[in-house]
Amino acid sequence: MDQNEAPLIEALAEYHRLDRYGFTPPGHRQGHGADPRVRDVLGAETFRSDVLVSAGLDDRTSSGGYLKKAEQLMAEAVGAEQAFFSTCGSSLSVKAAVLAVAAGKGDLLISRDAHKSIVAGLVFSGIQPRWIRPRWDPQLHLAHPPSPADVEEMWKRYPDAAGALIVSPTPYGTCADIGAIAKICHDRGKPLIVDEAWGAHLPFHKDLPTWAMNAGADICVVSVHKMGAGFEQGSVYHLQGDLVDPAHLAACADLLMTTSPNAILYSAIDGWRRQMVQHGTELLGNALSLAGRLRTAIDALPGIQVLEDELLTAESSHDLDRMQILMDLSALGISGYQGADWLRDHRRLDVGLSDHRRILATLSMADDDASTRRLLDGLEALIEAASSMPAPPQVALPSPSELELETVALPRDAFFGPTEDVPRRDAAGRVAAEQITPYPPGIPVIVPGEKINTAIIDYLESGLQAGMVLPDPADPSLHTIRVVRR
Repeated sequence: MDQNEAPLIEALAEYHRLDRYGFTPPGHRQGHGADPRVRDVLGAETFRSDVLVSAGLDDRTSSGGYLKKAEQLMAEAVGAEQAFFSTCGSSLSVKAAVLAVAAGKGDLLISRDAHKSIVAGLVFSGIQPRWIRPRWDPQLHLAHPPSPADVEEMWKRYPDAAGALIVSPTPYGTCADIGAIAKICHDRGKPLIVDEAWGAHLPFHKDLPTWAMNAGADICVVSVHKMGAGFEQGSVYHLQGDLVDPAHLAACADLLMTTSPNAILYSAIDGWRRQMVQHGTELLGNALSLAGRLRTAIDALPGIQVLEDELLTAESSHDLDRMQILMDLSALGISGYQGADWLRDHRRLDVGLSDHRRILATLSMADDDASTRRLLDGLEALIEAASSMPAPPQVALPSPSELELETVALPRDAFFGPTEDVPRRDAAGRVAAEQITPYPPGIPVIVPGEKINTAIIDYLESGLQAGMVLPDPADPSLHTIRVVRR
């Protein structure tokens, strides 16, 4: 195929050139009906490009095949057999993968550091999760991806599981040994799903961690908006091999996705693929060099430690995406929550992740010396301001064993069954009927169907006091927790 083409972008340009007009949704009619005040903020071109995909960008039978061709181009560009675009984010894509592999078939091996969207897939489907223990780091208090030995052990315990799912890279940039894990799964004739939401850029530069498809994964889900140049909600899920039926995978996605996909999101994915094929090696090479210089410069600042070797020890991760810069602020005497809030309030800088001791800055190919200088200036100012900040509340961090809650009911049964809200202190020993997820990074501490313990309640209670955000529970203040009614 001609990778210089971008069929969706070209179709949109043709739509404008022909001055098409639709007596169809969207009702704003390419912005003509939009409130001028809204149009001034969002941009006239945004509305102008918001058109129907079928009976708009393409005809009512999609005879132009623009989306199909764009997906074929993407698959060829990254070395997958098939690619599917989603305008509902990787949250939809990974749910579709879970449904296609395991729904109606029983168990699925899942790394316990899975994103909340995967838990939602369990609730929808009635799948029994068999949690693969990630490698908990009690010093750093974060989860590294599971090792091949961890996955092998779970297959021995649950040989009839439908497949396995791991997260790599994690939100911290750490990566699993996907090749070894894929082989373990394939030796049993079972598929491997990789939630690679943070890895859309990986196929396009040799110095980045291994791309899941190259390592042998059967399904790989990526978020183009995270490390690519697509809009928010833009996602692609890739497929190869014969262990997952592509028609069934597409049908599962169709059950979940909108019937009114956004042409702007599709087109941005298409255009980003072309950009990566044409210029990805150069753009990502420059970004990696910039990230290396920035990591060194930040690590030289007093009181801030850039984590790298700590994430790559024998008991930790297989590889690291160094465009994710994880910074420990504990030597400054402040929490990551305080650091993130101060940078936003005083320097108009946002970071993607914060916790009780760290913040994370994600670089992309769009960054340059000016943007990284701005971050350095902000961090230098934060160092100066840290001494005047109050000491952060201490977070009661559970031990690794305390984080591993016992699953006593299917997530679906717990979520949809009879429930009651109880004071959080009374929730210890009860079965959770809701997921509770510090966000970001979006990894549930409690999943429906798990038995809650006191250590987790202490952690969440103290975390809220320190600045943790819990968007999931019915009571975000966590005065009460929703549990299965006895």
